[in-house]
Amino acid sequence: MINVAIDGPAGAGKSTVAKNAAKELGYIYVDTGALYRTVALNTIRIGAENDLQVLVDSLEELKVDLKFVDGVQRVFLNDEDVTDLIRTQKVSMAASLVSAVPQVRAFLLDLQRDIAKKNNVIMDGRDIGTVVLPNAQVKIFLYATPECRAKRRYKELLEKGEEITYEEVLDEVNQRDYQDTHRDIAPLKPCEGCIMADTSNLTLEESIDLIVNTVKENI
Repeated sequence: MINVAIDGPAGAGKSTVAKNAAKELGYIYVDTGALYRTVALNTIRIGAENDLQVLVDSLEELKVDLKFVDGVQRVFLNDEDVTDLIRTQKVSMAASLVSAVPQVRAFLLDLQRDIAKKNNVIMDGRDIGTVVLPNAQVKIFLYATPECRAKRRYKELLEKGEEITYEEVLDEVNQRDYQDTHRDIAPLKPCEGCIMADTSNLTLEESIDLIVNTVKENI
């Protein structure tokens, strides 16, 4: 099986680029961030954002599944389709916090690896090349400047009708970067031998072409 690992900071366009590149290559796309967001949503629901023990204990009863419906990834929390409920700023920030919990990472690791064993995949996240799929044939670190990522996210949130300022989004991007790069467990960083891909000045189509061509050139 061909495994492609794409890592990078929040808002770099990993999910959109990886999803489209996977479609073009005929691979399965795995959005690992959705898994952490799902755990984060459950954490919010049970009021455990500030209670590590309650969060860890909740994993015993937690069921998280990825299913591919008509080729589209859907994520389920205890058999509830929460794909559209996990894309809020509150869940995003909570996901950064729960992803720093070793028990959460261990809880999701086997699920991610099992999918990669059975399919040609493009998997994106924060530690795919370093931890989840260290033997992936192609490893890419996809990034863009914080300002560029904040502008993209700001536009996206406005289109969803959320009331927020660009400065608030930029602050959250910088805060998320700090949390992701300074956590003790699997911090965000380019893995050894990865291919650096800067999308700051690229359109979506150009970014997709960059990833597709990089994969083709390296398998």
